[in-house]
Amino acid sequence: MTLLNDPRTRHRRLGVAAVAAGLLAALLTAGPAAATPDPGDGPAAREKVSRSDAAEVKAAMASGEIPGQDEIVHSDNVQHLANIPKEALPGINSDLAFQGRYAFAGNYDGFRIFDISNPKAPKTVSQVLCPGSQNDISVSGNLLFLSTDSSRSDSSCTSTTQPATEKSSWEGMKVFDITDKANPKYVAAVETACGSHTHSLVPERKNVYIYVSSYSPSATFPDCQPPHDGISVIKVPRNAPEKAAVVNFPVLFPGEGPDGGGNPGSPTNPGVSKTTGCHDITVLPSKDLAAGACMGDGILFSIKDPEHPKVIDQVQDNVNFAFWHSATFNQKADKVVFTDELGGGGAATCNAAIGPNRGADGIYDIVGKGDRRKLVFRSYYKIPRHQADTENCVAHNGSLIPVKGKDLMVQAWYQGGVSVWDFTDSVHPKEIAYFERGPLNTDTLQVGGSWSAYYYNGYIYSNDIAKGFDVLKLSDRRTDPAERVRLRELNVQTQPDYFD
Repeated sequence: MTLLNDPRTRHRRLGVAAVAAGLLAALLTAGPAAATPDPGDGPAAREKVSRSDAAEVKAAMASGEIPGQDEIVHSDNVQHLANIPKEALPGINSDLAFQGRYAFAGNYDGFRIFDISNPKAPKTVSQVLCPGSQNDISVSGNLLFLSTDSSRSDSSCTSTTQPATEKSSWEGMKVFDITDKANPKYVAAVETACGSHTHSLVPERKNVYIYVSSYSPSATFPDCQPPHDGISVIKVPRNAPEKAAVVNFPVLFPGEGPDGGGNPGSPTNPGVSKTTGCHDITVLPSKDLAAGACMGDGILFSIKDPEHPKVIDQVQDNVNFAFWHSATFNQKADKVVFTDELGGGGAATCNAAIGPNRGADGIYDIVGKGDRRKLVFRSYYKIPRHQADTENCVAHNGSLIPVKGKDLMVQAWYQGGVSVWDFTDSVHPKEIAYFERGPLNTDTLQVGGSWSAYYYNGYIYSNDIAKGFDVLKLSDRRTDPAERVRLRELNVQTQPDYFD
């Protein structure tokens, strides 16, 4: 077990070699970053590193500077209760959702349902084979929603890959009935422009609205034409999900030219992704707010009318943010944490060469009232442990830990592991707990690590790309009050009012 204040884990020296500096230059001059590992139906990416880097990794492991290959280390206030390896679905593990005593885990090959009534021993209830990256997942009542963002031959779960240049290809949203968790039933499909990389639910009593985020149009794609400067809004009647349909495509980045009014990216802003849609949206229904992480832009918008969202403010960071990936409100809705997925989730960016402000979280205060509210930058947060150059590591998916009067968050960092941190002081965020594994490989950069790490009813659940489903117990006086908060359902991109 590694103590949180053990100096060997605080500022590792890996990544200061010239080759790491070369990686930094490449990341800053490259075109738009790919958002999250996206190999379609293929295996996780592997990239050979130099002999000197491989030797440095092995030397650091031998000295104890970083954990050994697959070795688990964590702070004293974290227990690793369980790990459930992948079984029938060999693809990349992706996002998580929760309902009652069940956890729903996305995978590029489908999804898996766990019974987590005993967090120390989760049990598999069902595994559904339905390929189509990245199978972003959410639940509401008896319905489960799955995103497909790889071009398929049709909308079925037996489809095969097919070029997006073919008009007959399909991408979009799938809907399942999960009344019987052991036997989910596929009930509806809705095609959306440019597919569905991620989605966010705005649930109502009779209907569920889905905000579909997708991007990267091309004039050669019949169903994904530029400018793609908005999101698809799907309306799903709860009592008739087979009638689900797109009801609007609100333009979030109006402007002149073929790409609308979003960030133009390179060469105007070198190393920054051009905005051609959104990567992820988090909604806060109790406040009628949403925050969008949209490639080169961060936005704040009103969802008082869920079919017609309205942008309130738009911000950019053309110095340190390469790809605006996701967003998280604090409970009071006076802050938003945006993440920068520098390198698209497949690069080693948690090192000294990249530094503490890139591939990090950006903390923004929300100031003002009503439609005059503005996003004001305060600081960055990045895990304080350098990772090996064979470990993909960058800011990724996380959730609030509900403690009144505090802004606490748990977050996944791919092979950087899981970090628990406090941003109550927007200017001085600090880590209070962590969990991580050593490199998957010491010679090759192999994509792995925690895709999503979320707090749900007293425990932290992590979906590890390669290693499977992890359950952690956090015991700390600063976070213990959260154990009194119990939810019936949690989709992290539909943030609840924890104390209502």
